[in-house]
Amino acid sequence: MIQEQISQYTEEINAFATSDAEQLEQFRIKFLGTKGIIKDIFDQFKAVSPEEKRTLGKVLNSFKQLAEEKYNTLKETLEAHAGPGAAAQIDLTLPGEGYEIGSRHPLALVRREIIAIFTKLGFSVAEGPEIEDDWHNFSALNFPEEHPARDMQDTFFIRKGGENGDIALRTHTSSVQVRMMEAGQPPFRALMPGRVYRNEAISARAHCFFHQIEGLYVDENVSFADLKQTLFYFVQELYGEGTKVRFRPSYFPFTEPSAEMDISCSICKGDGCQMCKQSGWVEILGCGMVDPNVLENCGIDSKKYSGFAFGMGIERIANLKFEIKDLRLFSENDVRFLKQYQSVLS
Repeated sequence: MIQEQISQYTEEINAFATSDAEQLEQFRIKFLGTKGIIKDIFDQFKAVSPEEKRTLGKVLNSFKQLAEEKYNTLKETLEAHAGPGAAAQIDLTLPGEGYEIGSRHPLALVRREIIAIFTKLGFSVAEGPEIEDDWHNFSALNFPEEHPARDMQDTFFIRKGGENGDIALRTHTSSVQVRMMEAGQPPFRALMPGRVYRNEAISARAHCFFHQIEGLYVDENVSFADLKQTLFYFVQELYGEGTKVRFRPSYFPFTEPSAEMDISCSICKGDGCQMCKQSGWVEILGCGMVDPNVLENCGIDSKKYSGFAFGMGIERIANLKFEIKDLRLFSENDVRFLKQYQSVLS
């Protein structure tokens, strides 16, 4: 019974020919479909005796291969002939689909401009890891053991204690300064841009991660006057000539003396606005002379060499430059916000 069916359908398969895709699909359904002839014959095959299975099994497999090869051959033939016909239906006079041009992130634009300004003064760019040990992030920079920055409230610790000490996400790019000074000898003149992390509540004025650029200059006879003139030049280049600058005494563990630098508000021109809190001044960075202890910790003779360091938040600079009031916009990836800077400083 099964042998007769296979012989009958074999003749039908060998005789089948078509140039129509719909007829070929009907052939596939009839013979190879889940409810097709081959599936039905295989179901009948389960009921035959073991002796018959040895003979019929090979015949049935050959029959199935014949149907599959017939279908695949006709399908390839149809696809080969359909290609040029399908292409001929395309209207080549229609305009092509345009590609949307991306843009640099506003923080990347500001970072690039800052680096370009300091490059004119001979500064190079140095980078380091975002996961740091206690030595490079705190101890070498003269942070005392009881300093608040070491607390869990301020730092994202990955591991506390252990054989190699604390491991944390870096809280500033000053750690790159330490690595640079440990690896060589003065003179050093470099910028350290990068992402940093602090355990702070996210708001319009603060975030748990942000971006910094720090600078370091170490050589013989470096003075505070060199620091002031370098930063004054930077401000005039970034915000324009006529921007006023003032230094206020401050404290940082790694610099002595230390100062915070303010500039006249670029938005209200010193008249007072919401950005400068009606004072006419905006703080943009901290700076100071590198503490001799830091130099000694890095293997540099503090009696022979001196230097200055400074650090600024790129977000703060971008806020002033583009008059952006909410810090969160930089990390929310809102395309409507980012598109505004496609042509800025590109």
